Amino acid sequence: MASFNKVILVGNLTRDPQVKYTTGGTAVTEIGLAVNRRWMDKQSNQWKDETTFVDVTLWGRTAEIAGEYLAKGRPVLIEGRLQLDSWDDKESGQKRSKLRVVGENMTMLGSKNEGGAGGGGGGGGPSSGGRAPSAAAPKSTPHENDFGSNDGGGFSPGFDDHGGGSPADDVPF
Repeated sequence: MASFNKVILVGNLTRDPQVKYTTGGTAVTEIGLAVNRRWMDKQSNQWKDETTFVDVTLWGRTAEIAGEYLAKGRPVLIEGRLQLDSWDDKESGQKRSKLRVVGENMTMLGSKNEGGAGGGGGGGGPSSGGRAPSAAAPKSTPHENDFGSNDGGGFSPGFDDHGGGSPADDVPF
């Protein structure tokens, strides 16, 4: 039987990312994402808003970039997969579980001043129409800027650094 596990979320960070390191030296951060949904309630003829809070785990270079450039309130696009964590509650002895997203790619949205106060330094550059800011990466050979491509996480700064340097216009939303 075939299966497919892919999640794409756009939302705002609920807290500043805090990067930690495993004993093996791999960076990891847990971010909270608030994803909003708006719909028209036909019974009351009013707009209704609903916010879903999602925990996202980022690994490797993606976690480090999140810690450096993201802050509470910043809009971000996360691509990843669902993972179910299960454990026994030490107090009650009951089995507990939690569904989370393991982020595989991250795209910063908006300008560096949008949302929170911004992360530590740089990453700016011209931004227009809510497009992702340039992540100040040096020009390099193809695929050298695929941050985290070998450690289970990737970072997409929102532009093709191998071409004209402008954001892609083929985003389907």
